[in-house]
Amino acid sequence: MKAKDNSEKSNLHPRNLHRSRYDFENLISNCPELKQYLSINKFGVETIDFANPGAVKVLNKALLKTYYNINFWNIPPNYLCPPIPGRIDYIHYIADLLATSNNGIIPSDPTVLGLDIGTGANLIYPILGNAVYNWSFVGTDIDQKAIENCSKIIQANPQLVDSISLQQQTEPRFIFKNIITPEDRFAFTMCNPPFHASAEEANKSASRKVSNLNQKEKRNTNPVLNFGGQNAELWCKGGEIGFITQMIYESAKYTSQVLWFTTLVSKKENLSAIYKTLKKVNAFTIKTIEMSQGQKNSRIVAWSFLDDKQEQKWFV
Repeated sequence: MKAKDNSEKSNLHPRNLHRSRYDFENLISNCPELKQYLSINKFGVETIDFANPGAVKVLNKALLKTYYNINFWNIPPNYLCPPIPGRIDYIHYIADLLATSNNGIIPSDPTVLGLDIGTGANLIYPILGNAVYNWSFVGTDIDQKAIENCSKIIQANPQLVDSISLQQQTEPRFIFKNIITPEDRFAFTMCNPPFHASAEEANKSASRKVSNLNQKEKRNTNPVLNFGGQNAELWCKGGEIGFITQMIYESAKYTSQVLWFTTLVSKKENLSAIYKTLKKVNAFTIKTIEMSQGQKNSRIVAWSFLDDKQEQKWFV
């Protein structure tokens, strides 16, 4: 007999629609293929196997259709499949950040332009930001196949066509160069940088993650990361701190064209070096926003080169 779990994920943002347990009945009504992945756990609660990449992918399809009006969404095999509750939290915290520059009011219209660095094949941040706040986006990636898949998602969802544009970064050592043009004016940039410094480190992390998900089941000796990920999505030379350091130094070249630069920081031990680099480039304001989802703790670091008067004039 199945039981209902009404517990709330209080660590998620207050506006997050996924603070409660998934309503599988509603999700299946919008995405029938999810039903095949449903099972009853030892507590008698309906769930899916989160170690199964196929199940996680179909859950995402159901969530996007049910809550965000996305009728088609797909990713190629082995590309990063993002957990939507955590991704929408980043969007909500950016909305709160923008409100601090707009007399406490969240700006919710297409003139608010965001830049998503490393949008991947999933396009998840532009999709969510547009659906919830009506923002416009430029999504960038170094991976041509990822860009091509994002284009398919946009074309299959008419409401995205005029709101999201894509640009391939043709020089992987750069982040903003080649992307931000002299006429551009972004309310924010966002990024979920590669965590790891090598493929070996990424594979070890994948093994630990799958082992934790299946700790009471037979251990998989050749684990498949349930959220997938190509090399460029998971690791880069220098790892997270190397990527973010490069981003900060480049951001100093676009001081008047971006209101808020932001990035996720997975590793807390990287914060000290990040703050030092931000001081070196003379960032005027630096903010750290704590985030958590389940067992995972993360944070957003945001910085601006605009003084208080310039900041408050941004949305005027």
